[in-house]
Amino acid sequence: MNNDYLDSVKKQFQYYKMLGDKTFAQLNNDAFFWQYNEDSNSIAMIVNHLSGNMLSRFTDFLTTDGEKEWRNRDLEFEPQLKTKAAVIEKWEQGWTCLFEAINPLTANDLDRIIYIRNQGHTVTEAINRQLAHYPYHIGQIVMLGKMLAENGWQSLSIPKGRSQVYNADKFAKPQQKAHFTDEFLDKSKYNA
Repeated sequence: MNNDYLDSVKKQFQYYKMLGDKTFAQLNNDAFFWQYNEDSNSIAMIVNHLSGNMLSRFTDFLTTDGEKEWRNRDLEFEPQLKTKAAVIEKWEQGWTCLFEAINPLTANDLDRIIYIRNQGHTVTEAINRQLAHYPYHIGQIVMLGKMLAENGWQSLSIPKGRSQVYNADKFAKPQQKAHFTDEFLDKSKYNA
């Protein structure tokens, strides 16, 4: 059961990373820095925040508090990154840190206690916390991407008006155990 959990969360993190990657591929440089108003965040700011959170939470994941002294969370929401390439580099840096921390975990690690802002969490709770946090922000990125894509948005899931065809295909196959992300993930690129 616990190894199933670890496999599942790794696939889910890979899936949400893929949603961001596929959104970024549809956007020009300017789209990364567009803000609706002064109180809203650009894609670049959201990525900077996600990366800062990942680096803080997953650096020395099992041994130090997940809110590192060197992190400046407020600065993550200030315009810092200047190019699409810099945003993507920051994105990759955060995800690399996350996968390097969770890939070696075993079922024996899941009940270990770690701390985030001096608050104890089991490893499972800490992972679940981030698995709720990151998709929240990635959904914001995707929504902004849909609004800002210049060449028409390429759907990242079931395109509008295609649910019946999609479901017919699924129900035409025998029942099977599979992870929902398997059909979406390109194993060669996202196998972490």
